[in-house]
Amino acid sequence: MIAKPSFDDIFMSLALDLAKRSHCVKAQVGAVLAKDTRIISIGYNGPPSGTHNCDEEWPEEGCARDSKGSCSLALHAEENAILFATKNGANLAGSTLYTTLSPCLPCARLIFSAGIKKVYFKYSYAEYKKIPSDEGVDFLNKFGVEARKFSPDIEGQD
Repeated sequence: MIAKPSFDDIFMSLALDLAKRSHCVKAQVGAVLAKDTRIISIGYNGPPSGTHNCDEEWPEEGCARDSKGSCSLALHAEENAILFATKNGANLAGSTLYTTLSPCLPCARLIFSAGIKKVYFKYSYAEYKKIPSDEGVDFLNKFGVEARKFSPDIEGQD
């Protein structure tokens, strides 16, 4: 019998592939929202639909940065996945988010408020931003959302 990938592996692989769709010059991030082995929504970081593409307008330096050095124009992958799901009437309570970069604090607040119960991330936002801790992950874990670094051997849906 051939071993089959777990749904966790499949959803994280999809998030990694979705990140390649991003037009961000600085970082490409992908996200998948799933529940009961079914995909609810997907997203990747970028500006609101119909506005601009950073890699086309500012191919060298990217778009303007905010006071923390983050993109001032784009939505994060998690935001896009949550917004699309809610726009289409999906119930996110009890769902799992797979994202290539751990959530920042503002995204963590959205994740918590949306009722998402688990977050698996591939890379650390704190390491990427060179800040002391993953504030978003700390927030989620403090308030009952299981947030942890993805490992192919995690227990979950098979």
